[in-house]
Amino acid sequence: MPTNRPEHPHRPAPADTTSPKRPGWPEIAVGLLACVAATAVLVPLGSLGLDPVAYGLVVAAWSGVVGLTGFAAAALLRIRSLGAFGVRRTTWRWMLVGVLGGLAALAAKAALVSAVTSLTGLDSDPQGMYYDAAGGGAVSLVLTVLFLSFLTPIGEEFLFRGVVANALLRYGPVIGVLGSSVIFALFHGINIVLPAAIVVGVIAAEMMRRSGSVWPAVAVHVVNNLALPLYVLLTGATGPA
Repeated sequence: MPTNRPEHPHRPAPADTTSPKRPGWPEIAVGLLACVAATAVLVPLGSLGLDPVAYGLVVAAWSGVVGLTGFAAAALLRIRSLGAFGVRRTTWRWMLVGVLGGLAALAAKAALVSAVTSLTGLDSDPQGMYYDAAGGGAVSLVLTVLFLSFLTPIGEEFLFRGVVANALLRYGPVIGVLGSSVIFALFHGINIVLPAAIVVGVIAAEMMRRSGSVWPAVAVHVVNNLALPLYVLLTGATGPA
């Protein structure tokens, strides 16, 4: 029976090799499949004739649930340490760096989306339901902030950085950062959001890689997702500009 005590006073106990030190392809597959299955729950909602504000709130909340569902499925597969997924303490300095990274991502993705729109003519925003939710009044705005700007970043960062990026980093920083970012972007669909998601994904993944914690990546994502409800609050807009 294994114990936590060395077998010899001058010899360390053998390392536990019963589980991998970081997630791998099994966690990626299970996590993403669980994410797809949870996302499919939203499909019937579009035909129920929900009020646009209610529908936007449901989608915003479910976006966070989807990520957490994928993460939970991956984490329960075979690894019993949350630290293996980067869910560990970090410093306030790294959280501040994450916020600054989020601001940099906002500027970079705005320029990139503008360039893509000019070159392709694509300007349809698939996230219009979030504008509806944020523009539905004070209570709806607060709920949008909670769901879209906090719950969703936690869920998506735990899955796409904690599971996917951590697993791919075994092949080096380029594959880990870029690969996880492309997968993250593809899960947002082939639309104008895709290049913006790649930008956010790259910066968030690099924050996690350098800090060793998923929380600075969450900070990057929070800053970016806060932009939408703040835009609605400051401009009174009820749809994309």
